Amino acid sequence: MKIGFIGVGAMAQAIIQGLLRAEFVPASNILVHSARKNHYTTYADQNGLTAVASNTELVKQSDIVVLAVVPKVVTSVLTEIKSALTPKQTLVSIVSGISLDQLAQMTTNDQPILRTLPNINSEFGAGMTAVAANNNLTGTAFQQATDMFAATGEVLELAEDQFAVFSAISGSAVAYVDFFIDALSRAGVKYGLNKQVATKIAAQTTLGSAKSLLDADVSPAEMIDQVCSPGGDTIAGILAMEKAGFLSSVVSGIDATIAKSTRKTERD
Repeated sequence: MKIGFIGVGAMAQAIIQGLLRAEFVPASNILVHSARKNHYTTYADQNGLTAVASNTELVKQSDIVVLAVVPKVVTSVLTEIKSALTPKQTLVSIVSGISLDQLAQMTTNDQPILRTLPNINSEFGAGMTAVAANNNLTGTAFQQATDMFAATGEVLELAEDQFAVFSAISGSAVAYVDFFIDALSRAGVKYGLNKQVATKIAAQTTLGSAKSLLDADVSPAEMIDQVCSPGGDTIAGILAMEKAGFLSSVVSGIDATIAKSTRKTERD
């Protein structure tokens, strides 16, 4: 199987690195092209990928075509490759704000399409990707396309009308979790820890807490209750953070993210 990437920005590179890490396909079976020749050829050389001279040629050589460009050039790119795409290929979009219906209107009525929202953690095999397929993508082709993202982390089939909230709590929240880790580490610095040491402690604790939560298959509230002993230090900290507006601040951040995303999509 050959996978072609049109665009090799940060998210495309995260997915490619995740695929290479998982040895999903040989490196040479990953084809790349972008508007900047020096950029995609250098990246291909560094990773053993196959650089292709044009978008159309890339499509002709690929089983799965990953559209990884900015929203404003989607129309021109799909117009360019439309005649080269066939129903035997799967078009995968990682472009935010472009729906399956919009993608279908810019291709052909029988084109199999998978719309996805991956996150940057795909690079480390710890990604979270939402997927939604059109009616033309079924069976083995659907499985191959979703397996590609499963190789870089977890995959969740989701209705398109839930993509905005998914993006907020999976895509943007990568930065929010880092913000929380940084806050913990700065608190450590306040009480005498070296910043690098404090960050390592906070990051590893966050990683362990997330893994425990997923492995135990319980609610976060249950995990909190297990750590908070009656009259103890932890419950005192929880109540202080809540009094300072921790929960409402997080929800407000998600509200702002979704609102901004919705306005941007409407403009596009």
